[in-house]
Amino acid sequence: MKSARPAFYAVEGGRWADLLTLLHPPYTILHLGFVCLGAALAPEVRYDRLLATLVAFFLAVGVAAHLLDELQGRPLRTSISTVWLKAGAATSLAVACAIGIVGAVEISPLLLLFVLAGASAVVAYNLELFGGLFHGDLQFGLFWGAFPFLTANWVMTESFDVISVLGAAGCLALTMVQRSLSNPVRRLRRHGKLVEGHVTYDDGSMVALSRAELIAAPERALRYLTVAVPMLAAALLAFRALE
Repeated sequence: MKSARPAFYAVEGGRWADLLTLLHPPYTILHLGFVCLGAALAPEVRYDRLLATLVAFFLAVGVAAHLLDELQGRPLRTSISTVWLKAGAATSLAVACAIGIVGAVEISPLLLLFVLAGASAVVAYNLELFGGLFHGDLQFGLFWGAFPFLTANWVMTESFDVISVLGAAGCLALTMVQRSLSNPVRRLRRHGKLVEGHVTYDDGSMVALSRAELIAAPERALRYLTVAVPMLAAALLAFRALE
């Protein structure tokens, strides 16, 4: 029997519950945390630019990407119509790009490269275009981990340095941790039919395997991860504000 919920953050209760579930709240907050880390580790934090970057990434990654993902087989089992999913994704991505274009006018035309790269990643990854060429764990780490950090970091000072590279690599690694934990759990929750067997320890004791036990530990780690990164980012931003 399949798990009652397709994800630990899935909410039941109608259209509004479906919309909340589609935002993947823990993961959206995690990746917005990477945006904040990118800004906080820049030589100068420009909070107006940070706010605009957060809104753009929320619309692109938190909304558009997740709505497009739901079109691929309804992994979260929502009842939102295909028309509304497509319309919501297109609108959110368009507004995110518009924010980027305004930023390019105000900051530098080079920002358009980030807008183009981000929009292309959202569409190519979540719609699994080109035979899934851009849909994989490493691509996810680059698009959803390193890219938000690098974008926010560049928006602050319009340049990169060794801190930019090291920070992006760290966010990539954290996203790969997320992926390594969530992949087997997601497969169990959404596609697992039967769990059977046991573990025998050297003292002779035996513990039966169960779906709940296989899911519990990695999901607990995911919860900690999705809290730890945003909290560290908020602490670092607060520290910079008090300098």
